[in-house]
Amino acid sequence: MREVPAKEITETVKDLCIEANTNLAEDVVAALNKSLAKEKSSVGRKILRQIIQNAQIARRDKLPLCQDTGLAVVFIELGQEVQIIGEALESAVHEGVRQGYEAGFLRKSVTEDPILRKNTGDNTPAILHVEIVPGAKIKIGFLAKGGGAENCSALRIFNPSTDREEIDNFILETVEAAGPNACPPIIVGVGIGGNFDTAAYLAKKALCRKVGAHNSGHAAQQWEKELLKKINLLGIGPMGLGGTTTALAVNIEKRPCHISSLPAAVNIDCHAHRFKETII
Repeated sequence: MREVPAKEITETVKDLCIEANTNLAEDVVAALNKSLAKEKSSVGRKILRQIIQNAQIARRDKLPLCQDTGLAVVFIELGQEVQIIGEALESAVHEGVRQGYEAGFLRKSVTEDPILRKNTGDNTPAILHVEIVPGAKIKIGFLAKGGGAENCSALRIFNPSTDREEIDNFILETVEAAGPNACPPIIVGVGIGGNFDTAAYLAKKALCRKVGAHNSGHAAQQWEKELLKKINLLGIGPMGLGGTTTALAVNIEKRPCHISSLPAAVNIDCHAHRFKETII
C-alpha cells in the first residue's frame, strides 16, 4: 500500500488552480489558431486574435485568463492501492483550492448559501468527483468553471424511442440559446445515458478531454464531428458577433441507462477552457 500525505494533494491542487487560470492549455491554443486560419468573418478573425493574445499575456504575466476564475471542479482518479494520510481527501482538496485562489490572486466566486448569497471568501467548497481505479497513483484534474457558460447548460430526459436527430436538435437548441452568453468559441460536453445525475456528470467530464481528441467509439466519433459542423453553421461566431467558429469541439460521453428513459445533458465551457491535470 502506497502512502500519500494529504499535504501533497493540497499542494498539487493549489498549483493546478493557478496554472489552469493563467496558462491556457496548448490543445486549446492550437484549436484557436486552427479556427483563426479558417474563420470567414473579418470580425471573427479579429476577436480570435484578441483571444489568442489575451492567452499569451496571461501566460507571460501570470494573470487570470478571465475575471471569472470559476467554481473549482476537481476530478480525482484514486488508485485503490493508495492510502491518504494526515487528513481526509476532501479536506485536502478544499485546502488546496483555498490556498491556490489566495496565492494566485484569483477571484472568489462561491456563495455559502445559494439563496442568501453570502460569499465564502476563499472559493471553497470545491465540487469534488472521486473515482476508485486500479493501481497506486492519484490522477487529479482541475476545471475552473465560469458561471456564464455553466448557466447555458441543460439537461433533458427523453423517451427511450427518441432518435438521434431529436437529441441533435436539443444540443443545437441549447447552443443557439446560449448565443454570446457562453463566450464562444465554446467547447460542448455531452453526456448521454445513466440517470438524471449521471448524464450531467458525463457532460462535465467530457469537457476534460483534450480538444481534438475524440471518443474512442467510431460511431460517437462521427457524431462529434457532425455535431461540431452543425454548431459552426449556426453563425453565432466568436463572442457571438457572427462567424464560422462557434465551437472548438464537441465531446460525447455515453453510459448504459434504464430501458424506460434516455437522459441527455449539455455542459458548455467558454473559450477560456481552464483544465489542467497531473498524476502523483
